[in-house]
Amino acid sequence: MIRVSAVAVALLLAAVSARAADIDAMMTTAMKEAFDALLPQFERANGHAVHVTYGPSGALIRRLNGGEPADLFVTDVPALDQLVQLGKVAPDRVELARTGIGICVRKGAPKPDVSTPEALKRALLAAKSVGHASPAGGSITAGPVIRMFEKLGIAAEVAAKAKLSMGGPNSRVSVLVSSGEAEIGLQQASELYSNSDVEVIGMLPPEFQQTTIYAASVTTAAKQPEPAKALIRHLATPGAMTIYRAKGLQ
Repeated sequence: MIRVSAVAVALLLAAVSARAADIDAMMTTAMKEAFDALLPQFERANGHAVHVTYGPSGALIRRLNGGEPADLFVTDVPALDQLVQLGKVAPDRVELARTGIGICVRKGAPKPDVSTPEALKRALLAAKSVGHASPAGGSITAGPVIRMFEKLGIAAEVAAKAKLSMGGPNSRVSVLVSSGEAEIGLQQASELYSNSDVEVIGMLPPEFQQTTIYAASVTTAAKQPEPAKALIRHLATPGAMTIYRAKGLQ
């Protein structure tokens, strides 16, 4: 009787193991804080293991095009559209959340007025250092932020005191600010909210704002397409939406 039970358990474990999959995912750093909560839930419920490469969209696209494996890709919609055109991801994407570009200072530091373009201009000129994403890092916020400096007529002044983030978990604008390297920082609000050592003091004025929609797609070269689709479904549940809102995403 004991021997039969042991065999049954072994067969059950083998069946579970056969169904379990290792999922390779490339995901935007802007949603990392939410995914840190959501991915363990998925792994516990499904028995799969998710291996994530985080980074800004441009850097992730370069890695995928360079041959790095991925079963699913989560980034901004324009980047996914680019990958669809290249035949790298399936066209049936699932939109997950959106965010705009926020402005932060170190927690406890004075909070300058950034409520209007003129007020933001004064705050940027008064700051000893300004943190934002580097265009070379592949961040989608670099272009809009730099164009805003140009439209405000302060591009040269800001460039002289800029502190640049290269993107990814280890090079974030919020860390430039929380460490004191930058006095004020501009980056997607979801990234800023993920750092408890900074305070978001406002968003870019509407005329300069860029709202980014993030979505997920299975790659065309996916080795685990069905588990990847199951993960995308998990990331689009009402419970996931609650977590996104808690992490500064809409």
